[in-house]
Amino acid sequence: MTGFAGFDMPVQYSGIVDEHRAVREAAGLFDVSHMGEVFVEGPQAFAFVQHLVTNDASKLFDGRVMYSVMCRPDGGVIDDLLVYRLAEDRYMLVINAANIDKDVAWMQANNPMGADLDDASDRTALLAVQGPKSIAIVQQLTEEPLDTLKYYHFLEPAPGSFLGCRQALLSRTGYTGEPGLEIYCEPESAERVWQTVLDAGRDEGLKPSGLGARDTLRLEAGFCLYGNDLTEDTNPLEAGLGWITKLDKDAFIGHEALRRIKETGLQRKLIGFVMEQRSIPRQGYPLLNTHGEEIGSVTSGSQSPILQQGIGLGYVANDPAYTAPDATLAVSVRGRPFPARVTAPPFHKK
Repeated sequence: MTGFAGFDMPVQYSGIVDEHRAVREAAGLFDVSHMGEVFVEGPQAFAFVQHLVTNDASKLFDGRVMYSVMCRPDGGVIDDLLVYRLAEDRYMLVINAANIDKDVAWMQANNPMGADLDDASDRTALLAVQGPKSIAIVQQLTEEPLDTLKYYHFLEPAPGSFLGCRQALLSRTGYTGEPGLEIYCEPESAERVWQTVLDAGRDEGLKPSGLGARDTLRLEAGFCLYGNDLTEDTNPLEAGLGWITKLDKDAFIGHEALRRIKETGLQRKLIGFVMEQRSIPRQGYPLLNTHGEEIGSVTSGSQSPILQQGIGLGYVANDPAYTAPDATLAVSVRGRPFPARVTAPPFHKK
């Protein structure tokens, strides 16, 4: 166990590699109730969300989710988040645990249209069932048609109909690069849901999984982690998130700065890389070119349990010599350069 964002969180149960492989081959169950949930309601709910985030909320409909970021006026990333459209005048924003206080304060300070904001983080539990067998495992516990639920869509079972939960939401989302469901419910039902899902999946190879495997899984999938790959000093364009930065929609916070950045060109880019020799890259390690000159730094790194190689993400100067697939770089590990090859994530699909 370890402290994280005010919670005691499990780092591992049976072991990080064991849990990682269970998610890739069968299923894993994560308690991620530390995540934050903010409800946006009222006639101005859509206008507020559209003003707050870089993605285009007009493309949402009831039962649809989108990934986005919210930015400072200079384009720096305040946080990345999920946006759920529950109704035309009701949205749920799912934010990172360590940023809840900062994010809620930012939302309140940037709400000129007067949408109703409700921080329900302490009133919401969240469990994630991830892996190729995850949908079939949860399907045993509900009559809802989970097999036809599309990626980044969700459904809300009738009150009491899903394992007795007063309010539940089942979402085809996750942070592992595998098929999966995220289950939102009231905290008093969370332990019962956890145990029921665990029992239903035990014979299928489902294992309880902790923060350690969650991080190695998301890194293999190439998903950014706020505080590492995304910060207030990075912008979504250089982080490879141009696909969720809709500069053709109505103005949002950071719109003008990001438009200028795109026009003038990026100074650096986030890349993925695989180590060519036995070594593990870590956050903060320098990235070097073939001449030994520092061109950037590692933002996330670990040993890939699937590849059995070191993998990482990092920012480098925006030069094709450093960003093109198969470009040769080096990672300075305690002052010693180890060769690495630029590889676009997801790493585990290679």
